[in-house]
Amino acid sequence: MYDTEDTPMIIDVISDVVCPWCYVGKKRLDAALAVRPAIKAEIRWRPYQLDPSIPPEGIDRQDYLLRKFGDPQQIVAMHQRITAQGLEDGIAFNFVGIDRSPNTFDAHRLIRWASEVGLADEVVESLFEAYFIDGRDIGDHGVLLDIADRAGMRRDGVAKLLESTEAREEVTIEILQAQQMGIQGVPCFIFASKVAVQGAHPVETLVQALDEALAVLHQDEDEEA
Repeated sequence: MYDTEDTPMIIDVISDVVCPWCYVGKKRLDAALAVRPAIKAEIRWRPYQLDPSIPPEGIDRQDYLLRKFGDPQQIVAMHQRITAQGLEDGIAFNFVGIDRSPNTFDAHRLIRWASEVGLADEVVESLFEAYFIDGRDIGDHGVLLDIADRAGMRRDGVAKLLESTEAREEVTIEILQAQQMGIQGVPCFIFASKVAVQGAHPVETLVQALDEALAVLHQDEDEEA
């Protein structure tokens, strides 16, 4: 039988750290796992870029939003809707405090390095907080180094990695793989490579997906026995 205590359930989360719904989705996944404490989860954060065309130095946030959506009233309404939803999930979105829209490629490299030392969840949470609550430019290497340092990573080591080409190819390949899988929006949760949920669905939906994936794992074990 599949042992939930000894064998972790792999949960792949495809997201971008400038996606507000990905932040909401993370909170809801945490809540879903709290509902099923018997499930030992191993979360793998997978990269996705909502807009890879943003230059490495980023772009003025208001200019970017106006270029993308056009109507200022539409932007205000969108932010109000997400802010209201965020409060229900424990997130105090501060959209007015965001000055720049960053390119998130290096943030995804940082997440990859953090995963190698078991600190990915802390880094992802800090990236979301830095951008959506503190209004920091998470495309800036200094900000990324602060986040790495706060999570317990070696600042000098991460600084050298950021200045190198380390993990650029791997992150690029993973983003392409997500696109080839047909993923056009994030967040996307893949439970045990068996059940996929795309979008920031309610906690109950994620709990159901956990149960479905667990049932499939048990079935697979029974068939192999």
